[in-house]
Amino acid sequence: MKVTKAEIVISAVKSDQYPSTDFPEIALAGRSNVGKSSFINKMINRKNLARTSSKPGKTQTLNFYLINDQFYFVDVPGYGFAKVSKREREKWGKMIEAYLLKREQLKACILIIDIRHAPTSDDVMMYEFLKYHGIPAVIVATKADKIPKGKWQKHLKVVKETLKMEKNDPLILFSAETGYGKEDAWSAIYPFLS
Repeated sequence: MKVTKAEIVISAVKSDQYPSTDFPEIALAGRSNVGKSSFINKMINRKNLARTSSKPGKTQTLNFYLINDQFYFVDVPGYGFAKVSKREREKWGKMIEAYLLKREQLKACILIIDIRHAPTSDDVMMYEFLKYHGIPAVIVATKADKIPKGKWQKHLKVVKETLKMEKNDPLILFSAETGYGKEDAWSAIYPFLS
């Protein structure tokens, strides 16, 4: 896909702040600091529309990015290691859950996982949540540039087995550094945009 226009429209914490359009929305989920913002930036050919941070827990709102005036990427707060209070984490959890379960414009969720490590129990829980609620999932195994090419298949197998992935769910090897897997990611997203 050729991205000619991309902008952040709103950072929302509750449903009455969501954009009031019927454009399809693709959510991005993953643990804190896994590279959701880097994924967005690489997909839309922008250096830092989505702010990246080396500090986990940077995204604390639902960030709606309007792409080509056609659809939204929605970056949700990361789960896992964010250095915030338990109460704050519970608040995020409720906000994310409300969005994922009630938003009619949501067409699919991209679950971003670090290829270097087996998926965490939080990753497994997120995948099971998506499957249980019938939300289409696309798994993106990022940071492919950090491991030797010869080990890619071994690492992908670990992802598949740990998540107990369903055969029809796409698993895309990706690198925000090199752009590897970008076309495959767009191919997996296309069907949800019509």
